[in-house]
Amino acid sequence: MSATLRKNFVFDAIVVSHLEEIARIEGLSLTKAINNMIEQRYEEIAKQKRLEAFESLILSIQQGERNPFLDQFAPDDNKVIQKVKAMME
Repeated sequence: MSATLRKNFVFDAIVVSHLEEIARIEGLSLTKAINNMIEQRYEEIAKQKRLEAFESLILSIQQGERNPFLDQFAPDDNKVIQKVKAMME
């Protein structure tokens, strides 16, 4: 799905020249270059959020807090990750 964002963005001249150079080097339009940079940054943010959620889960397990999700698995089950992947498919 594609949408059009109609806003006025004001960049410094040096930023514009950098953007034009990036687009030229990568053989992209300015729109596509900006799109790629936004998506790349958003992927980094999403990855960081997932890592924080995972770290929070691990911390709660280490602190001995009850975790309803993990309660469905046997305590000595060493294939939890594979089972979770199977649930997601």
